[in-house]
Amino acid sequence: MSTKKRVLTGITSSGKPHIGNILGAVLPAIELSKNADIESLFFISDFHSLTTIKDADNRRDFRNAIAATWLAFGFDYESNLFYRQSKVPQVAELTWYLNCFTPFPMLQYAHAFKSKAENLSDVNAGLFTYPVLMAADILLYDAHVVPVGKDQKQHIEIARDIGRSFNHHYGEVFVIPEASIQENVMMVPGTDGRKMSKSYNNYIDMMAPKKQLKKQIYSIVTDATPLEDPKDPDSCLVYQLYELFADPSDVQGMRESLLKGGYGYGHAKGALLEEILTRFAKERELFHFYMENTDKLEEALSIGEEKASEIANAKLKQVRELLGY
Repeated sequence: MSTKKRVLTGITSSGKPHIGNILGAVLPAIELSKNADIESLFFISDFHSLTTIKDADNRRDFRNAIAATWLAFGFDYESNLFYRQSKVPQVAELTWYLNCFTPFPMLQYAHAFKSKAENLSDVNAGLFTYPVLMAADILLYDAHVVPVGKDQKQHIEIARDIGRSFNHHYGEVFVIPEASIQENVMMVPGTDGRKMSKSYNNYIDMMAPKKQLKKQIYSIVTDATPLEDPKDPDSCLVYQLYELFADPSDVQGMRESLLKGGYGYGHAKGALLEEILTRFAKERELFHFYMENTDKLEEALSIGEEKASEIANAKLKQVRELLGY
């Protein structure tokens, strides 16, 4: 077992990463993984995606896009673990065992189920037991810390309760994980002003081809202030996005131009497009390289999947023996 503190993060393969995902999750996680005292386990939770995505081609495309994004931004997959959940199917076996230690009411009150409980025909068994699979993802690897947003805290509490229930019967088998609540997760506005989200279809895919990226940026909602009039930067979505990653001097320049007048929202959108194309040119190039050379993705992921399988097999061997299998 590793002497480093294990930090585990799951990335659901329900779509391609957008600016909000990259600025709010990918970059902070990669920065954390550079800590020499930490062993980061980043996995693509493609089993979880089956609760909503039934099309195999979509799942493969989303999974590849997520892997390509993390690699393009420099995640060290050799010093840490980067793997597809489905390539370590031992987690499915552990999920069954943990199901048998999970009381029905615990799942009945889980957020994912409660949000759809009024229309049970839309709820499949996978969605209902989703928190148990998530618990297995964590407990299988003896993860110490799981960084989550406030809306995911309940899932970690469920994993802790299930782990403690198993340990109560069989001793200290599982490490009981701690949630690391990300209080200051970057809130990235979408093109309509709401939080950027695939479900709202208001996202900007910074890895998209230039023509598609331009179309998304130019769809950002703005008011009808004439070009020659002064504009309020703080209520301008284009400016709010630009200041998230542009150089401070360039941000100040856009601010002054908007306040002065004679600078239209089209100018601001053009500056945002150029900033993304320039600042993330290397990452965009690497992303497209990996998407066009999926054998390179396979090579990178297989390294983490081999390591993850070793950990999973050791833990399952222990669990099976305790259960009499």
